Amino acid sequence: MRKLFLLSFFTLNFCAASAQSTGYWQQHVDYKMDVTMNVKNYQYKGKQELVYTNNSTDTLKKVFYHLYPNAFQPGSEMDARIQTIKDPDARMVNKIKVDGKDVKESRIKNLKPNEIGFLNITNFKQDGVVAAAKAVGTILEVTLAKPILPNSKTTFTLDFDGQVPVQIRRSGRNNVEGVELSMSQWYPKIAEFDFEGWHADPYIAREFHGVWGNFDVNITIDKEYTLGGSGYLQNQNEIGKGYQDPGVTVVYPKKTKTLTWHFIAPMVHDFTWAADKNYMHDVVKGPNSVDLHFLYKNNPKTAENWKKLEPLMVNVMDFYNKKIGDYPYKQYSFIQGGDGGMEYAMCTLMLGNGTLDGILGTATHELGHSWFQHILASNESKHPWMDEGFTTYVEDFVLNEMAVKKEENPFKGNYAAYYKLVESGKEQPQTTHGDRYDENRPYSISSYVKGSIFLSQLGYMIGQDNLAKTIKRYYHDFKFKHPTPNDIKRTAERVSGANLDWYLLDWTETANTIDYGIRDVKDNGDKTIVTLERIGRMPMPIDLTVEYTDGTTESFYVPLRMMSFEKENPNLAVKRTVLNDWAWAHPTYEFAISKPKTTIKKITIDPSGLMADVKQANNVYEIK
Repeated sequence: MRKLFLLSFFTLNFCAASAQSTGYWQQHVDYKMDVTMNVKNYQYKGKQELVYTNNSTDTLKKVFYHLYPNAFQPGSEMDARIQTIKDPDARMVNKIKVDGKDVKESRIKNLKPNEIGFLNITNFKQDGVVAAAKAVGTILEVTLAKPILPNSKTTFTLDFDGQVPVQIRRSGRNNVEGVELSMSQWYPKIAEFDFEGWHADPYIAREFHGVWGNFDVNITIDKEYTLGGSGYLQNQNEIGKGYQDPGVTVVYPKKTKTLTWHFIAPMVHDFTWAADKNYMHDVVKGPNSVDLHFLYKNNPKTAENWKKLEPLMVNVMDFYNKKIGDYPYKQYSFIQGGDGGMEYAMCTLMLGNGTLDGILGTATHELGHSWFQHILASNESKHPWMDEGFTTYVEDFVLNEMAVKKEENPFKGNYAAYYKLVESGKEQPQTTHGDRYDENRPYSISSYVKGSIFLSQLGYMIGQDNLAKTIKRYYHDFKFKHPTPNDIKRTAERVSGANLDWYLLDWTETANTIDYGIRDVKDNGDKTIVTLERIGRMPMPIDLTVEYTDGTTESFYVPLRMMSFEKENPNLAVKRTVLNDWAWAHPTYEFAISKPKTTIKKITIDPSGLMADVKQANNVYEIK
C-alpha cells in the first residue's frame, strides 16, 4: 500500500506540474536494479532494467549512459584536468616535493588497479534484442536495435560490474573520516535528452543532470553494515538498524551473512546510498511528518554535535518550507560520508567531524539543494549558478533568520567575494559550462556567490515582497521539471510586471559590471543639483538616500527605463520621491533636491548594499 500510494501521489503531482506549461515535455525512466556488494574487495555486480519513455517529438536511434566511476582512473579526463588546472581541488591532490619545490600531484594519477573506480557493462539488450554498446571514457554510447518513436516506451536491460575507488571526490571508499562506502553516481545512469538534445557530458569535475523517474533498488551487503540514502526502505522490519517500526524487534537467523535492502524512490533523478559498520542511526520527525534520518560514525568526539544538529535541521526544513514551498517527500537523510557536502535525491553525504557550526552550515546548504536541484532540476553542469547560487541564497537567508543576532544584509560576504573576482580580472560569464572555467575559484564564486546575488539583487530591483513571491511561484510552477535560466526570469516578470530580459542577459551572459557614481553636487539657489553617472556597462534602477544636517532623511528612486517598472517604497517611514526614469544610453543623470547644499550631510547610492556596484567609493558624497 505504501509503495502504491507514493507512486500515485508523485505521478499525479508531476502531471499537474506538466500541465501548467503547454508544449513542455520531459523524458521518464523507471529503474529496477539488483546489486551485490563484496565488502572485501569493494567490487559489486548488478543487473539493471530500465523502462525508457520517449515523450519528445524525436525518433531516437542512439542513447547514452553515464559511467561515472570510470573517471577515477589514471589518464582519465578528470585526472588530466587535475594535472593541468592552475588551482586544482585540494581534496584531489597530494602535496609532494620535486627538486625542493612544493608540487600538487593528482591523487588519481597513482591509483593502483585495486584502487581505481570502474563500471563495466555487458549483455546490453533493448526489448530482448542485443544492442551495440561502446564505452568511451565515462560515457556509454548505445546504438539501438530499433529506433524509439515519439511517445513510445522501450526496455533496456544490462549487467554491470563495478569497483568502488579509493575516495577521491564525492563517491568512493574509506574517506578521510573512515566512512567505508559512499555510493554516489555508482550505477549506469542514462543521460538526459531534452529540447536542447543529449546532455552526455563526460565526468571531468562538476555536477550532474538526470532524467526524472522511479527507482526500485535491491542492495545485498554484509549484515554488519548500516545503510542510508535515497528513497524509502520497504523491508524495514526485516532489516532493523533503526528503520524498524516502533515496538518491533528484529532478529536475524543464525546463518544470515548478508541482508538485502529494498528501496523505492519515486519521482527522483538520482539514487545514492552509503554504508558503514559503525553508523549510529537516529530518526527525528520533521515538518509535515517527514522522517529526518541522521547516520553518523559512532565517535564520542563528534556524536554530541550530531545530536545537537538534529533539532536545528527540523527548524531549517520548516524555514525552507515557508520560504520556498513544502518538501514533497516523506524522508530526508543526513549521512556522514563523501568529502565535504554533496546533494543527492532525499539525502546528502557530508563530512561530520567538524564544529557544530560547520556541520550546521553544510547540512543547511545541502538540504537547500532538495529544492534547488532535486525538485527544481536545472542542468547544474550548464547552469551551476541556478542550483548552487539559489541554494546559497536560501542558506544565508535561513541561517540569518535562526541567528541570535541578525545581520541587516546577510549577503554582504557574497558581494565582497564577487568584487574580488571582478578585481582579479578572471571572471567568466555564467553561461560558461561548469567544466570550462579556467580556474576553480572563479567557477566557485560565479556559481555560488554571483548566483546568490542574482536573487538578492533581484530583491533590490523589484522589491523584497515580489522576490519572495517569485521564489514561491518558481517552485510551484517548475517543481519536478527541468527549469532553465529564462524560467526564473519569466517568473519574476509575471510576479512583478517588470521587464527583466536585460538583467538575465547582462548578469549571466556577460561579464559586464555595475558601477554608478555621484559625479557632482552643486548649489542652485534654494535647491541642490545632483549629477549621477553610469560608468559600468550594466544598467540598474537607483535607490538614493539624502541625510540632512537636521537629522532627517529623504530617499529618491530613479526607475530604469528598460524595466518599465516602479518599485514600491521599501521604507514607508522615510519620504520617497520617484524621479523620471533613466535611459541606459545616457551616461549621466541630473535631478534636483529641494533644499540648499548647506543642509546636506551625506548622499548615498544604494544604502542597502544589495546592488552589486563594483566600486563603492564613488557611491557616497559626504560633506564633513
